[in-house]
Amino acid sequence: MPAAALAILEIIKWCGVPVGLYAFFHALMQRPDAYTAIDRLTKPAWLGITAGGTAALVLFWLSGIGWMFWIAGLVAALVYIVDVRPRLIEVQRGNRW
Repeated sequence: MPAAALAILEIIKWCGVPVGLYAFFHALMQRPDAYTAIDRLTKPAWLGITAGGTAALVLFWLSGIGWMFWIAGLVAALVYIVDVRPRLIEVQRGNRW
């Protein structure tokens, strides 16, 4: 594999853990009723998903057979950040008009 590709993979590997930690701590800081207001899973469910995803990011680096679990952990964190987080912010902010 070319050196540039290895460097990109290394950067992605090191950026995964902070992304997972951010998702977990953001989920931890939100109000429980906001999760039900956006028709998503409950707060404990998202805490479990983001904690499990972060654990996978820490335990299974991009090496060997563990890369599948690493990818699953990254996807779990990114789903929270991209789908759930914006709706939580919108619901808790309220109507600005």
